[in-house]
Amino acid sequence: MSYPELERCIEVIKSLRHPKTGCPWDLEQTHQSLLKYLIEESYEFVEAVENQDPKHMEEEIGDVLFQVLLHTHMGEESGNFTLESAAKKLADKLIRRHPHVFKQNETRLTSDEVIENWQKIKQTEKGEKKYSIDEKYLHAPALESAYKIGKKSTTVNFDWQDYQQVVMKVEEEWQEVKEELPPTGKFNPERVKEEIGDLLFSVAQLSRHLGFNPEDCLRDANKKFIGRFKKVEDMVIASGRTLPATPQDELEEYWVKVKKL
Repeated sequence: MSYPELERCIEVIKSLRHPKTGCPWDLEQTHQSLLKYLIEESYEFVEAVENQDPKHMEEEIGDVLFQVLLHTHMGEESGNFTLESAAKKLADKLIRRHPHVFKQNETRLTSDEVIENWQKIKQTEKGEKKYSIDEKYLHAPALESAYKIGKKSTTVNFDWQDYQQVVMKVEEEWQEVKEELPPTGKFNPERVKEEIGDLLFSVAQLSRHLGFNPEDCLRDANKKFIGRFKKVEDMVIASGRTLPATPQDELEEYWVKVKKL
């Protein structure tokens, strides 16, 4: 099996990171500085999948691959790991966690049984955890993390009984935000930030209790806003003006019209 284009891509990255003839921007990057691009490219692939656009998917998964290859090349430069060593660890882990495929040849398991076995094997590998909820639940976007924390809380009997109780909690947290925002306009940024975080966490739990993933809810709301905003901008352009040159009250009128449509 040969992958000439993958090998060519690796050589391109080596050229970009060459200490004497490489690209100045690429040479300045670190694992930390590149994290935002890895996340951004991953979300662009998510968008392409949601739009069911195979050509765009191909391009965006290529951008994700670029980030992976860049990180592994930097790992090789520092002597910490290589693409080959990362691939070996991945293959070994997949084989260990799929004994029904690679050892027992038992393919009649259901998806739920596969997940249950995966979790058991994973727990055996990592050993017993001290805490039911720990930092591993932070390894996701913040709203998704809040959702996962809430789901786990339910399994250890630490959750609200019904969504009405969560509604009360959301109202309580919203009131605490308002209390930190005096009429004078001067407020304690740290306190307000903390209270807004508590409010968002509670809203995420309300979404969960109602059967929705809050990450999906917010993504849909973002898409809806962008769709409406584009229509508002179309109206502004049709009037012969630009957004900055249009009074805010008129923009609000356009917005109301779009919502009515």
